Amino acid sequence: MTVPDRTAEVHRAPYDLSGAGMGLERWTLRSDRIEATVITLGAALHSLTAPDRAGTPGQVVLTTEDVGALLGPAKYYGVTVGRYGNRIADSRITLDGEDFPLLPTGRGVTLHGGPDSFAHRVWEAEEIPGGVRMHLHSPDGDQGFPGALDVWTDFTLSGAELTISYRAVTTKPTVLNLTNHAYFNLAGEGRGDVLGHLLTIDADAFTPVDERQIPYGPFEPVAGTAFDFTAARPIGEGIAEGHPQLKLSNGYDHNWVLRERPADGPPVRAALLAEPGSGRTLEVLTTEPGLQVYTANGFEGSVTGPSGAAYGRYAGIALETQHHPDSPHQPSYPSTELRPGQEFRSTTVLRLGTTD
Repeated sequence: MTVPDRTAEVHRAPYDLSGAGMGLERWTLRSDRIEATVITLGAALHSLTAPDRAGTPGQVVLTTEDVGALLGPAKYYGVTVGRYGNRIADSRITLDGEDFPLLPTGRGVTLHGGPDSFAHRVWEAEEIPGGVRMHLHSPDGDQGFPGALDVWTDFTLSGAELTISYRAVTTKPTVLNLTNHAYFNLAGEGRGDVLGHLLTIDADAFTPVDERQIPYGPFEPVAGTAFDFTAARPIGEGIAEGHPQLKLSNGYDHNWVLRERPADGPPVRAALLAEPGSGRTLEVLTTEPGLQVYTANGFEGSVTGPSGAAYGRYAGIALETQHHPDSPHQPSYPSTELRPGQEFRSTTVLRLGTTD
């Protein structure tokens, strides 16, 4: 795990979201290499500024200052997703023989924790060395999930590494799958699409899905398919191949099964993203077993970023480190159950750099 840089600057300020009166805060983390801001709405990574190969800083995540967008079409931008990132089929889970109906989000699933998920909550925040700690209490029965849950998300900055660490405890058996939902464009937000970005994923298999984006059947090998990113390739190259799985959502919205990593060990590389024009790179390291890649296939220009550009299809890419989708219904997947007396822990590192 990255050791926080004790000299990293941390600043706290009100964040009124165009006078919305929500009592929000914006926390700015600044090192000698990058700057990140985190807001208490959704415990969200709201901005991330990094230099290109010439040393010119640029905003590399999609973002907006429009309160209507942040509560609507941009509601997942950079947020801490929970209680359960990704999809749970049929909007129900069973624990110890007891059935728990969940609030649905449509298409016969519960997505990202339900219609009133962690993305919409105002989190408490406090300064920690090199960063900020966000806390949220989720009551028993929240969105149908059992157990009163306390969740902490830490954002710490050291040099060119932003570490996101999660911790949670529960009062009853429940399921939990936390992730961050930032959309990246290493050319700079609003500077075109990400189809020319080069992506490497340290995975030899993925989870094919049905029309609801629910996994079915066993893991499938990526070798020789549009899902093979074991070596760097342009994102758009695979999309253009017309694989039947990609036709379901006009692009990638799939989970890769990451190569095995040591139990309770440090974060291991999951993916490397590179943008040839700017030279910026993003290395993603995690303790999680899966990586959901979403190429913003459904973006329709309804959100405008600081650049003044409306975000259309493929304007960014989400690299969501997490457990596999629908794990509560897939006994062969790593378990997402959390029980009283246990502590959930997960760590993801975003390492920014440049290349010639």
